[in-house]
Amino acid sequence: MKSGSFYNSDPWLKPFTGVINSRINKCISKEKQLTGDGLLSDFALGHYHYGLHRYKDHWIFRDWAPNATQIFITGTFNGWKEIQEYSMKRINDYGDWEIRLPLEAMNHEDLYKLSVHWQAGKGERIPSYASRVIQDDVTKIFCAQVWDSPVRYKWKTKDHRPGKTALMIYEAHIGMASQMEKVGTYAEFAENVLPLITEAGYNTIQLMAIQEHPFYGSFGYHVSNFFAASSRFGTPEELKELIDKAHEAGISVIMDLVHSHSVTNVSEGLALFDGNPGQYFHTGDRRLHRAWDSLCFDYGKDSVIHFLLSNCRYWLEEYKFDGFRFDGVTSMIYYDHGLEKNFTSYAEYYDGNQDEDALIYLYLANKMIHQYKPSAITVAEEMSGMPGLAADTGKKGYGFDFRLSMGVPDFWIKLVKETPDENWDMGKLMYELTTHRPEEKIISYCESHDQALVGDKTLIFRMLDAEMYSGMNKEYHSFNMDRGIALHKMIRLITFSTSAGGYLNFMGNEFGHPEWIDFPREGNNWSYKYARRQWTLAKNKDLKYYFLSLFDKMMVKLHHDFRMLDDLYITRIYDNNYDKVIAYMRGDFLFVFNFHPTNSFTDYGIPVMGKFRIVLDTDDTVLGGYNRIDKNAVYLSVRKAERSIINAPVYLYLYLPSRTALVFRKEAVKNATDI
Repeated sequence: MKSGSFYNSDPWLKPFTGVINSRINKCISKEKQLTGDGLLSDFALGHYHYGLHRYKDHWIFRDWAPNATQIFITGTFNGWKEIQEYSMKRINDYGDWEIRLPLEAMNHEDLYKLSVHWQAGKGERIPSYASRVIQDDVTKIFCAQVWDSPVRYKWKTKDHRPGKTALMIYEAHIGMASQMEKVGTYAEFAENVLPLITEAGYNTIQLMAIQEHPFYGSFGYHVSNFFAASSRFGTPEELKELIDKAHEAGISVIMDLVHSHSVTNVSEGLALFDGNPGQYFHTGDRRLHRAWDSLCFDYGKDSVIHFLLSNCRYWLEEYKFDGFRFDGVTSMIYYDHGLEKNFTSYAEYYDGNQDEDALIYLYLANKMIHQYKPSAITVAEEMSGMPGLAADTGKKGYGFDFRLSMGVPDFWIKLVKETPDENWDMGKLMYELTTHRPEEKIISYCESHDQALVGDKTLIFRMLDAEMYSGMNKEYHSFNMDRGIALHKMIRLITFSTSAGGYLNFMGNEFGHPEWIDFPREGNNWSYKYARRQWTLAKNKDLKYYFLSLFDKMMVKLHHDFRMLDDLYITRIYDNNYDKVIAYMRGDFLFVFNFHPTNSFTDYGIPVMGKFRIVLDTDDTVLGGYNRIDKNAVYLSVRKAERSIINAPVYLYLYLPSRTALVFRKEAVKNATDI
């Protein structure tokens, strides 16, 4: 075995090293085949060749349609008719089609489509590399749009690079970020929401639903046009300005990249682009993802790899995104999409159920992204724990920088839903929060958009239920309300502080946004009531939403000020299941949690040496607590027995109120004999 291989840190992988090496060798072989002695970033240039491009004295348009027999461009400029002057020519055996048109043939904002003919029929199609697609307000039909804005966006921040620190991700959806009952815009987000994210201290924004999608309620995960920024939120220039403003504020922007599947829509998407169902996708039983009602890409085809790699580079290059959160990676890498599997055995990663073509694509994508933009961030939404997925390609991994810790939110929801907190198992809780593969960094989170959709409930809603409608005034108290507010803070703090690489929050969840997410649909009379964010709730100092919002800012500030999460090592000091007490160190910070619903403890001994001051107290009155702790006190460890006894145990004696978490910062001690 090569000493630099990721699997050397896990002896349980020894029986499978042959399979791992074989898969990586296939990745390397495919890279060599595609690039020769060149770079993947130079291979991923499809967006320069295909699509509509304006030159000084003409337009040139190309598309790939090997099964087509004839293609016309139709649009507002020719009455949507098949005219010979707009007939494309096949230029090679590969299936490329091309047309050159005078500048006066098309104008900025003209609408157009392709009329694609094949042996058995024809159909209207949106170009596969269309960079602008809009929907008609009346007919609801989607069309490509000529986008040749006379005013090119000029970037103010030309070379933003994400800081070398743990990610504090604010997951956001442009459309539902508006306070009003409507679809929000890029411009409104930049003006109204970006300042809130900046103030909250997050260093990364993850934008959902950027790639164009016909059905708004899909949350952006049923993509039809992979190179088009969704026009329902505004223009390309407005998206660029949003990203530029984030960069000016020192915030990185990554996007949800959907390469795991595509819409089944024929006229809007790629389903039957040239009449051949297998042009981009699998045929037969593997074509349809039955759980998602979408189509599955065939990653074994070089043309599909070229399309998707070019798509990665396009978003980095054209819009200056700082990386991607790859959606649905588990679905990509298993033939059965990982459905209804718990992945309890290592053999389940190497039993022949894995789509090696998909693994090869992910390897190539990560390598290309980091070649083109070395500072780029890639995050895998992956729940099986596939070994090596978030290991460097140079160590025989697949190159993701982070993996989403998808089991953590599932654990919290199940715990809150099914187990009274007096029965919570502290050891199991810490195991779930801290266990991850040795070679990977993970992004932890309590809840994302998934936990807020109709049919599910956010953590705050599960704990408060009907009292969310009547009890959020700061003067109101009940056992249930006080429990929910206290646990909301504690759950976030323990998830944040045990993360091994970064932390994620879905917009509004930080302040306990009420109710669920429900996009406009026939069943709710096309209402936007639940597809928005009520930001004013967090600003109202008379409501408990304000307490939760302030707590989140103070929590994130710990990393902002001290780079706390950059130290990946967590020292577990103490957990007592009977008392419901947990204590651990992370760098110079001591975290102590008392999850007991009723019992407070006086002079509770935590076996740790040092001098400490409180830097965060969830029981602080400004955070909706009862102020049972002296936050100005200095806490000094003492020996439990006489000083004369060699190696006598040292304890930090604390008052631990029920349902309270405390964060201490260790200070230098002038004289070690003081302890």
